[in-house]
Amino acid sequence: MINVAIVGYGNLGRGVEQALGLNPDMALVGVFTRRDPKTVTTAGAQAYHLDQLVEQKETIDVCILCGGSATDLPVQTPALTKDFNTVDSFDTHAKIPEHFAKVAQVAKENNTVAVISTGWDPGLFSLNRLYAQSILPTGATNTFWGKGVSQGHSDALRRINGVADATQYTIPNETVIQQLRAGKKPKLTTRDKHFRECFVVLEAGADEKKVRQTIVTMPDYFVDYDTEVHFISQEELNQNHKAMPHGGTVLHTGETSTGVQQVIEYNLHLDSNPEFTASVLVAYARACVRLAAEKQYGAYTVLDIAPKYLSPKSDEELRETLL
Repeated sequence: MINVAIVGYGNLGRGVEQALGLNPDMALVGVFTRRDPKTVTTAGAQAYHLDQLVEQKETIDVCILCGGSATDLPVQTPALTKDFNTVDSFDTHAKIPEHFAKVAQVAKENNTVAVISTGWDPGLFSLNRLYAQSILPTGATNTFWGKGVSQGHSDALRRINGVADATQYTIPNETVIQQLRAGKKPKLTTRDKHFRECFVVLEAGADEKKVRQTIVTMPDYFVDYDTEVHFISQEELNQNHKAMPHGGTVLHTGETSTGVQQVIEYNLHLDSNPEFTASVLVAYARACVRLAAEKQYGAYTVLDIAPKYLSPKSDEELRETLL
């Protein structure tokens, strides 16, 4: 039995609690939060304050970190990897190498395992980009996200001074997708591929113009995209923008000989982004514990981990049922 601690209990943390219930080889030790545990309503798990985490070190095999990428994970992942095996969903693509290097050093120094940037992108989409480019080295890969709610971008909006609540939608350019499927090779910028739409609730007295400018110029999140910002009431946000659908496409086109075109396409259509992301985290938590048992200490991404480590089935069962 793999004993898991959930660190942070927002949408992703709730998804992890649900996912653990579907994996009979995993048990939930508890939810660890910066809030007063008495104010946290779980689906049955015991809630503790984050300060109590180290007290239970001997009973925890892996911590699944469910904080945001903007400010939580850059601090929490290296800090907690000193004492625990960890899995996170750090998704600021441009900063992954920096995050990996910091966490890898801590993991190696403390004989722990950390799996970073786990989810569907970065994560499963990363794997599919690798497979496609390795199989069809002459070609081009394009990734499209949405239409759907980006948890990371929505979290980044909520961290802005003056923002009470917010939801961000990523919307792909369907015309461009159809061109690529048809074999056309347009030269695309980041701005050509996606549009970002933000629905924002302001705090009382906040400067609307200043908040809008902060959003559209935010590095790594919005500055490279056409971004539309709508200021709405909390009631409207709660009624129309609290569901969490998402999905996307990895599309690689290449040639195996002159004029012989091959297309590799991988799609996700998700009713709940956090629940699906949580399910990926749980599978990689299993891999994390197995690597630690083999004393393969250090930091990993999905690109480093053999698929069999994700499954509760034995090697023999996998060969018999999946090959």
